[in-house]
Amino acid sequence: MRHRILGRTGIRVSEIGMGGLFVSSHGSDRAEGIRAVRRGLELGINYVDTAPSYRDSEEVMGQALDGVTQPYILSTKLGGRPRPFDPRDPDQLRRSVETSLELLKRDAVDILMIHEPDRPGQYDWFTDWERFHGPVCELLEALKSEGVIRYTGLGGTTAYTLPAIMATGAYDVVLTAFNYSLLWQEAVHAVLPEAVKQDMGIVVGSPLQQGALSACFTEQVERGAPWLSPPRREQFRRLYALVEELDMSLPELAIRWVLSNPTVSTVLSGSRSVEEVEQNVGYVASGPLPKAVLDRVREIADLVPFRPFEEPFGLPFTRAYRGPGMAR
Repeated sequence: MRHRILGRTGIRVSEIGMGGLFVSSHGSDRAEGIRAVRRGLELGINYVDTAPSYRDSEEVMGQALDGVTQPYILSTKLGGRPRPFDPRDPDQLRRSVETSLELLKRDAVDILMIHEPDRPGQYDWFTDWERFHGPVCELLEALKSEGVIRYTGLGGTTAYTLPAIMATGAYDVVLTAFNYSLLWQEAVHAVLPEAVKQDMGIVVGSPLQQGALSACFTEQVERGAPWLSPPRREQFRRLYALVEELDMSLPELAIRWVLSNPTVSTVLSGSRSVEEVEQNVGYVASGPLPKAVLDRVREIADLVPFRPFEEPFGLPFTRAYRGPGMAR
């Protein structure tokens, strides 16, 4: 497993990290998720990401990591707990952290991120949106001084509000999701440049665009999916032709594409099954993509440089369509 530096933290993290969004479930699926996390650690993954709003992910991660002796970096987030959640209430914020530590079976975590600080409709984090300041900023500083956290971070999905918050210089790591993948590359305009300017560690989430790049949905692209704009539909056609030509799976192309950017510190892998983790680790072992392939991807991406306004946030190839622009 190769490692990269996580920005100004100086931490060496595995090129692929363990994403906790879909590890949470119940029964035999939960047991498989625990096995997947432990298998990832065995294969050299040393970065683990979770959050209170990922259903019971923190609890499952706590069980999976219990008794693990090898070093790893653990990142969780603020947001979504207790309910109703008031991000401007200092007591609620601290209780959220205390609950995370209890579920994770830890006295401290390496990184604590503000979850979606760039979406006021989701969590209205700041009392001062000009300076991006509020009680959460004061709490993060207090937790650092108490030794409860080592570094602070931002976990966001927007291409332009997020960089403005990053520009305050108050955060060590950024997790950007849904805007840096094969066909969605808005992060190249401001998120990644600002991260480099601030010497922040860059974590890329959802390299498979929450399933839209997990397989070739040829039938739907050709004869269904009315929410696809004509240029986006043509993008998918050309992308599917490229992976067929390369004799490479779409997930492999997607993950290796992200890691072909040397400024990225780590890309998060799904952790629903041992098979998924082993496959993704294998993709990373193959290294960055050749320049000729990167150029082909660039040509395809340029067909739709920005997300169409009416496009569902999570493309529902495998989920029910809920209307234009709807995330879920």
